[in-house]
Amino acid sequence: MIAYDIGPRFSLGQVLITSNAASKVPPEDVEKALRRHARGDWGDLDAHDLQENERSLKEGCRLLSAYRASNGVKFWIITEADRASTTLLLPEDY
Repeated sequence: MIAYDIGPRFSLGQVLITSNAASKVPPEDVEKALRRHARGDWGDLDAHDLQENERSLKEGCRLLSAYRASNGVKFWIITEADRASTTLLLPEDY
């Protein structure tokens, strides 16, 4: 079996996290999710949102991923259209 290292598909820019998310999402889950997001693994999205992210990646629009932390907390990662910043937040922080 050959393993491939799939690098990032886009720049995250400045990475931010809301204080609420920082208090509820373990740091190791934050790091893992940011790596997944940058590689285009959008997490727990439906088929429509997955397709929308692929279009947004090509057209330079906002990107959204949804994940669940090891402690069960659901969180989102949003990269802005200009790729200047990426924010990790809880749905209630939006």
